[in-house]
Amino acid sequence: MPEQKRDFYEVLGVAKGASDEEIKKAYRKLAKKYHPDLNPGDKTAEAHFKEVNEAYEVLSDKDKRAKYDQFGHAGVDPNFGAGGYGGGFGGFTDMGDIDLGDIFGSFFGGGFGGGGSRRNGPAKGDTLRTSVTISFEEAAFGCEKEISVARSETCDVCKGSGCAPGTTADTCPDCHGSGVIRIQRGNGAFSFSTTAQCPKCNGTGKIIHSPCKTCNGAGTVRKNRKITIKIPAGIDDGQAISLRGQGGAGKNGGPAGDLIISVRVRPHPQFKRDGNAVYLEQPVTFLQATLGAELEIPTIDGKVKWNLPEGTQPGTTFRLRGKGIPNVNGRGRGDQFVTVDVQVPRNLSHEQKEALRAYGRAMGELPEEEEDGVKGFIDRFKKKK
Repeated sequence: MPEQKRDFYEVLGVAKGASDEEIKKAYRKLAKKYHPDLNPGDKTAEAHFKEVNEAYEVLSDKDKRAKYDQFGHAGVDPNFGAGGYGGGFGGFTDMGDIDLGDIFGSFFGGGFGGGGSRRNGPAKGDTLRTSVTISFEEAAFGCEKEISVARSETCDVCKGSGCAPGTTADTCPDCHGSGVIRIQRGNGAFSFSTTAQCPKCNGTGKIIHSPCKTCNGAGTVRKNRKITIKIPAGIDDGQAISLRGQGGAGKNGGPAGDLIISVRVRPHPQFKRDGNAVYLEQPVTFLQATLGAELEIPTIDGKVKWNLPEGTQPGTTFRLRGKGIPNVNGRGRGDQFVTVDVQVPRNLSHEQKEALRAYGRAMGELPEEEEDGVKGFIDRFKKKK
């Protein structure tokens, strides 16, 4: 049989609900006490030192600690309880909703760890999701928004116990507080045991005789909260912000869940965005494109002056450096690209059309205008001779 491991909290001498700082302090004290350099040749001290390091490695990691709190050593050590069976499952993986207590109970007769998996251990609260819509400029430069979230919170009256003030819950006599019961199946050599939720306490491990009237014994209540969130500069449409601890209340002393906020950015009437670059189509007149002009170009920072060169062709694109979207990590900005859109004049007056015809003749695009009347007829007749 494998060597029985001590509880990691016991190894470090801290309570199960100890803070990260308390765990770190306890580890430093014990690591110094049992360090091999201070205890040369002492095998007992060396064993303690390894045990302390193993405990700290698990309890200092939030994910590992959560698995350890829920599944015990089986959650962080794939070989735990697998002695004599070729190393058990060969490695711990996240099995989602599969009950490790059922698996180990089936293979080892339900005898590991003194009672199997505890379903009433600390559990993280629900992850909540919502969305917020902001303007193009707010996405570019960041902003603060107030959102409304409906979430479960720890009951203020019973402090999460589910019991009426002045009363306490009793440990469930059927599952002895584990929240699960062991069920023997089959007969003789084909018998095996599995675990199931305790029907007496519904998996809570406790019996509440006087439920809290505010939460009806649930330990949590539903509340609508206003939360102010900071949206970073440079965030793009479809990206999300995660707020730790702003989700649903944890269970049995577990941490609160997270709140994930999807960001929606309203389209801008002028600007288009691609990554950190901003694109703009700038209308100019035929005269401006031909002779050049000083233009006022819209940017997300306001208008800037730009000298349009003579003879600029339709579709020409020029760059305004540093006038794009700030990087979401706070380092630098993108550029703005401006494409020239030459506007063709409409509804010209007679005088304006004549002026354009004169330009066409000067450029050789139109033939010289023939003179009207008798003189014109005579000149044409002479040319024929």
